[in-house]
Amino acid sequence: MCGISGILGFADSFAVSEELAREMAATQSHRGPDDDGAWTNPAHRVALSHRRLSIIDLSAAGHQPMSNEDGTVWITYNGEVYNHDALRSELEAKGHTYRSRTDTETILHLYEEEGPDCVARLDGMFAFAIWDARRRSLLLARDRLGVKPLLYALLPQGLVFGSEARAILRHPAVRPELDEAAFYDYLTFAFVPQPDTLFKGIHKLAAAEYMVVEPDGRSRRERYWSPWSAKAAAAARAMGEEEMISHTRELLADSIEKRMMSDVPFGVFLSGGVDSSTNVALMAERSSQPIRTYSTAPKGHPRYDELAYARMVVQRFGTDHHEVIIDDDDLAGYIPQLIEHQDEPASDWTAIPQHFVTRLARDSGTTVVQVGEGADEIFHGYKGYADHRRFVVPFQQRVPGWAQRPIGDAAVWLTERLGRGIRHGEAIYDAAASPIPYWGGALCFRGPLKDRIARNGAGRSDSRRIPEAVWREAEAEQPDADLFQKMTYVELKQRLSELLLMRLDRITMASSVEGRDPFLDHRLVEFVVALPPHMKYRDGSGKYVLKQAMRGTLPDEILDRRKQGFGTPMPEWLRGRFGELAERTVLSSALRERGLLDTDQVVRLFAAHRAGRGDWSYHLWNLYSVSAWYDRWVAGRSA
Repeated sequence: MCGISGILGFADSFAVSEELAREMAATQSHRGPDDDGAWTNPAHRVALSHRRLSIIDLSAAGHQPMSNEDGTVWITYNGEVYNHDALRSELEAKGHTYRSRTDTETILHLYEEEGPDCVARLDGMFAFAIWDARRRSLLLARDRLGVKPLLYALLPQGLVFGSEARAILRHPAVRPELDEAAFYDYLTFAFVPQPDTLFKGIHKLAAAEYMVVEPDGRSRRERYWSPWSAKAAAAARAMGEEEMISHTRELLADSIEKRMMSDVPFGVFLSGGVDSSTNVALMAERSSQPIRTYSTAPKGHPRYDELAYARMVVQRFGTDHHEVIIDDDDLAGYIPQLIEHQDEPASDWTAIPQHFVTRLARDSGTTVVQVGEGADEIFHGYKGYADHRRFVVPFQQRVPGWAQRPIGDAAVWLTERLGRGIRHGEAIYDAAASPIPYWGGALCFRGPLKDRIARNGAGRSDSRRIPEAVWREAEAEQPDADLFQKMTYVELKQRLSELLLMRLDRITMASSVEGRDPFLDHRLVEFVVALPPHMKYRDGSGKYVLKQAMRGTLPDEILDRRKQGFGTPMPEWLRGRFGELAERTVLSSALRERGLLDTDQVVRLFAAHRAGRGDWSYHLWNLYSVSAWYDRWVAGRSA
């Protein structure tokens, strides 16, 4: 896993040089501590740069940027392509000559054969840029599920791109400015939906998308994959229940085995839940050595401690296990680093334990880890999915249209004052305010509360247009899609790639560790999306097909336990010293000086949380994250 960056100038006045390309790469040194490189072609006004984390072929032959045999095609690449050996055999048979064992070289030669369409042949996670001197064009591409990020700024005189915004901001033509429209969307989703970012003028390439840029500034974007698969749907329809369960396990086992491809030590983040335990179990079946496992828990907060379950899995499979316990002092010490490494805020406090378990893995000599991201989205493990099916959809269907909005307003008003049932009240508000039943998982500010807290946001603070557009897209692509399928589509297009996977990428790469996501193998995703709802949610519980696939392999105590998130006692921390720090940060932030937040409402929200009048931790973390981010990345204040 690596960090990539580069420049394409459309005019001679646009800064393009090897020195600048290297400076951009240096901002991402944490992504690639093993090697760095840069290449320029002054005549074509193009520069590529790279930071390398060596995973496959650790020799100097893997140095990037890398060229084809005659130097007409150059690549800078971040990721892993798991089918590169099979593609290599095909390409060698066509006469291509290899100088390394890397998957990087396979992408180059495949591009020579197929052009931008080569992305559809790649099985893995990736973000890359290819300069083609023959076509005089630059190709930017991102993997199907958006595991690897790729950001860019397309300016009148040139293009700048990078794995992280910090690299783009190093270019003198790019200034760190807040996109206020994106800010209002951030308040609702806790991230900025693609293609925007919180930086004005910096955008994200979407998952399953590539972009071709010409030297005159013309560009085109193409989407090359969708989770709807006619082949997978036909296969699922032809199967009985036992076949669906068996095939799910086969696909998952194959995905996990592919992601064990590595020339460096690998392991698993183990929480003790179904997803991470499945990773351990299926890896153990395919390894002659004990699997390295890594777990964490917060000190003094048994409600969030899952170590007993993790140790149950450790004992069952004989893993080489490591644990780290974090406390309030660890939190206080890490927060400035968190803001530094999240150069665009993703308001997900799971980043905190994930940092400590990632650092534990790196300090233990492990460079590659498998993780459980994506399982809840495709197998419908979140309770909120079932709640929408049981409560929100019937509300829209049975309550007269004229009564829905007053009931929605009343639900929010009542839950805010009672301090209970906040999520349910907001879900009813969403259903009353929009024709679609689902806006996305883990939403934050919306409705009357957002209107009050987002000062000067009138007319811009309603973000429902975003999920509504994605919902319409899902219905257009798959008119007979069921509710769960459309909900998954919304998650794959928004929250999964732009919040959860972005957070995973930033936190693991900050410690120079590569995270791999076996639940996001595209063949597995296609098949599970095609399954009927009762194979995902049954008898009051999600992940039915996954749990049945692992029944007899994992202990029943793991499979039947109540779902628990990656433990972080943020509600408690925000009632203590950290809460005081967070409030001071929001109230003293340069963001406040722009008049975008209502100070009185901020103070009331912190006071309500401290007094126990509801759990407002998610809202407060949202405000703290964006305020601290703004001070560091836009206002230039030190932490």
